Amino acid sequence: MNDNDLITEAGEAAIDDPVATNGDIRAQLDAASAKADENWNKYLLAMADFENYKKQMERRVQMIVSDHRKSVLLRFLPVIDNLERALQFNASGDDKLRGGIEQTLKGFESVLQSEGVKAIDVKGKPFDPRFAEAIGTLPANDGVTDDTVVEVAEKGYMMGDELLRPAKVLVAKNA
Repeated sequence: MNDNDLITEAGEAAIDDPVATNGDIRAQLDAASAKADENWNKYLLAMADFENYKKQMERRVQMIVSDHRKSVLLRFLPVIDNLERALQFNASGDDKLRGGIEQTLKGFESVLQSEGVKAIDVKGKPFDPRFAEAIGTLPANDGVTDDTVVEVAEKGYMMGDELLRPAKVLVAKNA
């Protein structure tokens, strides 16, 4: 018997016991199919884990960028406060100096505006600890109710819907 006698007309290997071999092949096929399904499920799980990791990293990067952006913007606020104070103290001073300070202040304000930062208007409104920090009290004048903001010592700012810096205020209190 030579090697050619083991090949059938259909090109398949001749099998001595087709029933026993068919059972082995079926078991091997089932095992391979189960292994393929297991590997496919592992692949799908790995892809889902990777997508979750990617989303988590994107959120972290956005949070880091946002925190850094806030940090930089917070550094500008004292400069703006000082420019506003300079305008108050130089009310009747040199017009050229005043004009320069006003232009510089407008430049800073436009940068803040382009970043979505807006000043909080709290004067004359009821005190809200979510947006303002009370640094003192003043006697309430006629027509002013208790816990009304009567003076702003330092402006507060919002960046979008988030508080960037609370306002520092004086609140009316009756004796």
